[in-house]
Amino acid sequence: MNILLLGHKGMLGSDLFGRLSVHHEVIGKDMDDFDIASAESCQHLISEAGPDVVINAAAYTDVDGCESNRNTCFAVNAEGTKNVALACRDRNIKIVHFSTDYVFDGTRKGPYREEDDCHPLNVYGQSKWMGERLLQQFSENYILVRTAWLYGKNGKNFVKTVLNKARMEKKLEVVDDQIGSPTYTKDLATAVQYLLENNYTGVFHITNRGSCSWYEFAVKILAYSGITDVEISPITSERLIRPAKRPANSVLSCRKFIEMTGKTMGYWQVALQTFISRDLTSKKPLC
Repeated sequence: MNILLLGHKGMLGSDLFGRLSVHHEVIGKDMDDFDIASAESCQHLISEAGPDVVINAAAYTDVDGCESNRNTCFAVNAEGTKNVALACRDRNIKIVHFSTDYVFDGTRKGPYREEDDCHPLNVYGQSKWMGERLLQQFSENYILVRTAWLYGKNGKNFVKTVLNKARMEKKLEVVDDQIGSPTYTKDLATAVQYLLENNYTGVFHITNRGSCSWYEFAVKILAYSGITDVEISPITSERLIRPAKRPANSVLSCRKFIEMTGKTMGYWQVALQTFISRDLTSKKPLC
């Protein structure tokens, strides 16, 4: 396949590029190469590249920053998705698009399914939900992947934040009343490759298996990194004042992906151990 990958320098995009370029022709473009908020820019880029598939891994992902930059957030995450969909529609180009667990409000007892109603609590979630609806309105040939709590080698993420803080502080406090499923970008890239190569379409929830709180996640990060001299304590969300409200439960059910593909994502603990042992070998501060 000829694949145009938008956001190829990002945390997820870089792993998608590395995975897919082994067997396919992949053109990588990032936010400095085109303006996703411009319909004309998207039309020109996609027309010039002439791909079979466009993967949109470009997004405004600063959850708290979205609260004070609503216009930019919606321009990238919602209008940008519409621009990509319109540029692909007349050419019958398949789109792979990524959304988030934050489209849900966290009140469900148990994991969220693909068909559950969306009620996002923050601007970031609202922009991604609008992007979903615009994708489905203007494209019939798409894979929409909702995922959660991403971490990977490139870019900022929770794992790197915890390890950087542990190097500077001997006491950490982490919220223990929000649960989700940590997801390794390399594992997600592998799942996306399978969906693409086997011509799947539709909405899929894909995360690593299992769930935990941010506090439990942080405890494992320190343990797997061999850090034993840092005290870590659980706190409530109210103690951590942040602009954007987060859902208490954002665990996604991956049953549809498992039943349709026969594939199972690895447990989040195993994925985290792999990430720390293979990707985080430097003792320098992590970006």
